[in-house]
Amino acid sequence: MKIEVIEKNRVLFNSSKKNFEIHPLWLRERANNSNLVDQLTEQRIYDPSTLDKSIKIKKANLKEDSLNIEFTDGISSKFKISELCKELDSEKMKKGPVEEKILWDAKLNYRPTSKFNKDFESKDTFEMLKQFYKYGFVIITKVPTKDNYIVNFANSLGAIRPTNFGVFFNVKSIPNYNDLAYTPRHLYPHTDNPYRKPVPCIQLLHCIENQVSGGLSTLVDGFAVANYLKKNFRESFDILTTTKVRFRFIDKDVILENWGELIELDENKNIKHIRFNTKVDYVPHLHKENLEKFYSARKKMGELCCSKNFEIKFKLMPGDLLMMDNYRTLHGRTAYDASEGMRHLQGCYIDYDSSEGKLLHLIRKFE
Repeated sequence: MKIEVIEKNRVLFNSSKKNFEIHPLWLRERANNSNLVDQLTEQRIYDPSTLDKSIKIKKANLKEDSLNIEFTDGISSKFKISELCKELDSEKMKKGPVEEKILWDAKLNYRPTSKFNKDFESKDTFEMLKQFYKYGFVIITKVPTKDNYIVNFANSLGAIRPTNFGVFFNVKSIPNYNDLAYTPRHLYPHTDNPYRKPVPCIQLLHCIENQVSGGLSTLVDGFAVANYLKKNFRESFDILTTTKVRFRFIDKDVILENWGELIELDENKNIKHIRFNTKVDYVPHLHKENLEKFYSARKKMGELCCSKNFEIKFKLMPGDLLMMDNYRTLHGRTAYDASEGMRHLQGCYIDYDSSEGKLLHLIRKFE
């Protein structure tokens, strides 16, 4: 892709996908002169909606990686061509800080893993976050297990999102539980908290102790499962992406409810969000034919998520911290015998702006 100037006052953007003239007012809004933009925050110190919409380019020229423009309102400014090209590629910008997600199934030989570094400004953190956004999960090893360190870890990426389970929660078998996670039962692959508004984006699970022979952690790439449904069971995919289901959580203190599709698509029909949790979903009473189609589709999705083709299993060891994209990755657990010893994980939630903001900062720092 490139930018070129013709007739000294027209600026064109050319790429393999599209070619167009860049609007003068769009460029004028991006003038970053010190009297227009605060140099510390990069925030405008004027209201761009007050600009005269008839502003034109009086003169423009290219010099190395710079586009120099004089506008008809008297403002002259220099633009970095690389930054303009990046912003003009809106499809790429919308994908976020990592260009391509790597979808995976049970054949995944590589486990995205990163060794803990207490310096959260380090290249280790940079590489760890890139792996997370590519694969939808990453395992950080040798994370300190004392003093609820998960809180410090999460807040170093951004900020913890508290829930009714607390700022963080202890996942272990207890007598008076309000969620099946606090039992030794088998947990089928699921996404967490589909009953919240909004659903937490990222879940952290930190292994403190694991003395049992069972209790293996399981993961499934929900985007890969959804793509498989789209290619091979299109009718099932269509009904799962168009039917909103009610999700509900209840305990003695609170009732939480929300609605959403099991597979949510964005405005471009790309997979955006997986909500799959058969512990807490309530299918609305549809027309008989549609209801039967939905039940069949949900069953097929459940079978795929639990199959040897898509599910991976591994044992978390003390110090291992599993970071998962809760909009993409389904997690679960095999059953275990609590009499064998203690299985203790600590968990919490953070939102995308926490980790994504950190990654964008580290991209700026290292790239």
